[in-house]
Amino acid sequence: MFIRRMLKVAIFVVLLTLAGVSSYCLWVVSTAREYTLSTVLPEVRERSYALSPWVLTPRQTDILLKVEDPNFFGHGGVDFLTPGAGITTITQSLVKGLYFDAFKPGVAKLKQTVIAAFVLDPLMSKEEQLRLFLNTIYLGNQAWGFAQASEVYFGKPFSELEEEEYMALVAMIIAPTVFDLRAHPDRNAERVARIKRLVAGEYVPRGVCDLYYGKIAPEAQEDLPPFSYFSGYYE
Repeated sequence: MFIRRMLKVAIFVVLLTLAGVSSYCLWVVSTAREYTLSTVLPEVRERSYALSPWVLTPRQTDILLKVEDPNFFGHGGVDFLTPGAGITTITQSLVKGLYFDAFKPGVAKLKQTVIAAFVLDPLMSKEEQLRLFLNTIYLGNQAWGFAQASEVYFGKPFSELEEEEYMALVAMIIAPTVFDLRAHPDRNAERVARIKRLVAGEYVPRGVCDLYYGKIAPEAQEDLPPFSYFSGYYE
């Protein structure tokens, strides 16, 4: 009798928790959708941006997406299956900047994921998402977006970047402090070399969270994003 009673209590707690989570998610979707339609989309569509997705060559787009979001044009805002995708898609990255004043792992990650899947991706086209990402992603040294980063690091417009220079910027996206072109040029160069292997098909990510394509030095691991580096992939 005691075991049966405890089992009933456990089932009740699980159902109550699921109901609470479902209610929270519905509230998040409802409020985020209203905010997106009234504020986010109008502001994004009225703003003038330095770069558009069409400025990128097919090669540049391929490099960016293979590193940051391999199934960007195929997923619905989230992707927990594609090798090398990590736990944050481009869509989720945009959500973090658009809907949070301060982002902390935990419940915020659930909220980020729900908004990406049920609000931002359905309401904002992939081309608009890519344009926003290109122009707002932080690339260290107060450089926001690829156009500004091109001037900061190389002193020239984005259109004049060599492929190696473009890859150096892409290499910083995941952790601008760790792969800072100025402070840690050797780390950046090593990551660029790994990205070249990835793009050429010589390296295949070993799992969803294989984001570095090789070992990272212990002294650099402290500044990597949480839950982004798993040494087990490379042992």
